[in-house]
Parts: sequence; C-alpha cells; structure tokens
Amino acid sequence: MNWKCLTLTIALAAAGAASPAVADQLDTILASKTLRCATFADVPPFAAPDVKTREMVGFDVDLCNAIAKELGVKAEVKPVSVEARVPEVKLGRVDITVANLAYTQGRAEQIQFSDPYYLAKEMLIVPVDDAGKKKSDYEGQRVASTKGSTSEMSIKLNKSDPLTFQDTGSAYLAVQQGKARGMVANTMTTTKLVNESKTKGKPMRMIDEPMLFQPIGIGMAKDNPALTAKVNEILRKLDTSGDLNKIWDKWLGQDTEYKMTRTDKVVPLSELKFDPIP
Repeated sequence: MNWKCLTLTIALAAAGAASPAVADQLDTILASKTLRCATFADVPPFAAPDVKTREMVGFDVDLCNAIAKELGVKAEVKPVSVEARVPEVKLGRVDITVANLAYTQGRAEQIQFSDPYYLAKEMLIVPVDDAGKKKSDYEGQRVASTKGSTSEMSIKLNKSDPLTFQDTGSAYLAVQQGKARGMVANTMTTTKLVNESKTKGKPMRMIDEPMLFQPIGIGMAKDNPALTAKVNEILRKLDTSGDLNKIWDKWLGQDTEYKMTRTDKVVPLSELKFDPIP
C-alpha cells in the first residue's frame, strides 16, 4: 500500500470513528419521557373516544399505557385512520402503532413488527336470510370492509369484490342498505355487530369459516433493534405476569359482549403456522 492510500485509509477510519452512532428510537423515547402511540380513531373495543370524557379508551389504549409504564415514560395516544397505521410509524410521526395491526408481507417491507400477541381472524357477516354457507359462496360478490385493512385484503384473496370505507360503521351500513352482500372485519367487531343486529336493523349472522388468520403485533420503524427488543421483552413480561390477559378480559372477556378468551402466548412470528398475506 503506498503512502497516499494509507493516508486516505487512516482519514476515512478517523472520520468513521468521529461520526456519531445513529440513535435508536428507544433512546429518543427515554430522553423525551414520552411514547407516541398510534391507535384506531374510533374502532371499539380497541380504541375509541369515551362517550362521557372524550378520552381515548380501549384494549389498544391500555396496552399502549402498559408499555409506556414499563418504559418509565408517559403514553401519548394519537388516533389515526385504518390506512394511516403503517405510514404514521414509517414516517416517524409516532414511535409505535398499537391498532390491531396484522402482519402482512407488504407491511413487513415497510415497518418492523413485534412478536405477535394474539392470532386474529377475519370473519364475514351477512344478513340471516343470505343463502351462503362458506366463503367460496361469495366469490365475485361485493363485500364491504374498511379501506386499507387486512379485511379488504382477505376479500381480494377470496376473489370477491371489495367495497371499502373509512370506518367500520359505514361498511356495516352498506350491508344493511343492500349495497354489499356482506362485510368482513375482525372477530370482535363482527361478533358485536351480529349481536346488535338482533334488536336493531337487519338481523345478521356470521359465516363459520374464517376469511383469514392473521398474527397481530406492534408496528415500529425499521432499523431500531433496541426498541424492537425492548417492546418484545415488555410484551413477554406482560404475558407472563397475566397483565396482558387482564387487559384482554376487561375489553373482550367473558363479562363483555364479545365473551372471548385469550389463549395465545407472545412468541416469535417464526413459531406460528399461518399463510402470510401479501
């Protein structure tokens, strides 16, 4: 190596040593003492304004607060639309997204997912007098969902025709008005809507066969290994201590209209058996 090359090599090495390391988002959260958390704007029981206080409440809000508490910081909840859940965290406008966020290959290319904390199902509901019995009966049929959701993806995967809206209420109304043959949403939402339909509007029923299985995790910006590791550590701690089940039971358990029992455990995505959606 000649002296000119050696001098250049030393200079580059010195410059690299002098350059500050790229901070992990976890450092920023701890320094600001605030965890900026995106949740649904109005999708109960996950996140919605309390009718009396107007404060955001729900499963995802409580999980945000629990994670913030473990970090020793304050949670700042930011309600977002369904389709904004990924962009908000990708663009750095929030630190994490806790909004019933299902793992998909497309989303995983844009953001980092935590270990899943439960395995959800996308379910199809239709009027009780509808003749369909399985999801294949709805191929080529117009089915409603929220825009940019995995519900919409499941409709496309079923070769049905998605009719999308900004919120769940509008999608449900489309079925009630006969603009769509059915509607797809997560199990909790569809269970609630079916129960409500017994006393209000057109009675609905749920198709037994799930449209889709999907692992639900927390979304973070890519290339933040410390934050990812810490969130996974906290999720496992909340799971082991039973605190995660307590939050679940409060919003989705046997004393609620959903009457659902959480049997899942926080495990790495690689340990789950499912067909990832694009």
